[in-house]
Amino acid sequence: MNVMITGGTGYIGSHICLQLLEAGHDVIAIDNFANSSAVALERVKALCGRSMDVVTGDIRDDAILRLLFQRHQVDAVIHMAGLKAVGESSAYPLEYYDNNVAGSITLFRVMQEARVKRLIFSSSATVYGKPKFLPLTEEHPLEPTNTYGRTKLAVEQILGDLCHADPEWRVIMLRYFNPIGAHPSGAIGEDPRGIPNNLLPFIAQVATGRRERLTIYGDDYDTPDGTGIRDYVHVLDVADSHVAALEHLSKVDLLTAVNVGTGRGFTVREVVAAFERACGRPIRCVVAARRRGDVDACYAETGLAARILEWTAKRDLDMMCADVWRWQQQNPDGYEVQKSPPLEVASTDRH
Repeated sequence: MNVMITGGTGYIGSHICLQLLEAGHDVIAIDNFANSSAVALERVKALCGRSMDVVTGDIRDDAILRLLFQRHQVDAVIHMAGLKAVGESSAYPLEYYDNNVAGSITLFRVMQEARVKRLIFSSSATVYGKPKFLPLTEEHPLEPTNTYGRTKLAVEQILGDLCHADPEWRVIMLRYFNPIGAHPSGAIGEDPRGIPNNLLPFIAQVATGRRERLTIYGDDYDTPDGTGIRDYVHVLDVADSHVAALEHLSKVDLLTAVNVGTGRGFTVREVVAAFERACGRPIRCVVAARRRGDVDACYAETGLAARILEWTAKRDLDMMCADVWRWQQQNPDGYEVQKSPPLEVASTDRH
C-alpha cells in the first residue's frame, strides 16, 4: 500500500515510517521540519534498508498537497502533523488552531478532491479531560481541559461530520496515551528542543547530567506513593498500532476511535525507579506543588484495540526505559548534526 504520512519526521512519525516500511508498505512523508530533523529519516532508511519519499511542505499549503496527490498514487493517509505541547497551546492558541485544525481541514479537502478517503488520525487521550471513571473507554465523555486537547477534539468532530456527509470515508482515530521509549538500536528516539515537556526525556537528561534534577509536581495524589499515575506506551507499540489500523481500515465502520495504551498506569516514582534500573544511577528528584489541571490517575481500557485491530501493547516499562537510555547515551545532543531537509517540491504560498 502507498501511504502518505504527515509529520513523518517527528518522534512518533519516524517510528511509524520505519514500521510501515518493514511491513512492506511504500511511504511518502511530508513535514515542515518545525520540530524535527531530516536525520531521523536518514536513520530510518539505514535501519530497514528501504528508501522513501520525503517532502518538505506544510499541510496548510493546499498547492503542495495537490501536487503530491497528483505525483503519487496514495492509498491511505496517516495524519500526524500537529503542534503538541500542552502548556504552549494555552499560551499560543491561535497558532495551535491554525496548525492543528485549519491544517487538517486543508488536508481533508485535498484528500476529498483526490478521492483518497482512507485515513488514520493521530488523536490523543487529552480529549477525555478529567477522568470520570477508570480505565478510560472510548465512550468516556469528551471534555478536554486545554487548548491542545480541544484542537484534537475539533478535528475528531470535523471527521465525524465528514464521514456522515460522505459514507465512502473510512477513518480510524487513534487516541494515544503517553508514548515513550525509542528504537532498540538507539538510532531514533525523542529529541525535544529546549526544556523537555515530557517526563522520560527529562529524566534521561537528568541521568546524563544535562539537567540538575527532576521536579515531581505533587506527591499528595490519591495513589500508592502519592505521585500521579499515567499510562505509558512504547513508541514502537504505538507505531505498530498504525500498521494494524491500516490493515483493518476496510473492515471498520465509517469512523472509529480507538485507545492506544497498555491498559495500566505507573506512578512518577515507579517510572523514576525503572529508569534508575536502566541507567544504573540515582535520579535526583525534588517535589513541588501540584500543577493546575493534573489528575490523580489516567489510563486506558484497551479491549477495543484488541478486538477490532488485533493489536495490544507488547513492551513493558523496563524495556521502555532501557530503550530511552540507550538512545540518550548514543545521542546525548539528539540529532546533533542538523542536515538540511530534502526539498522535493518547492514550497508555495498558502491559499
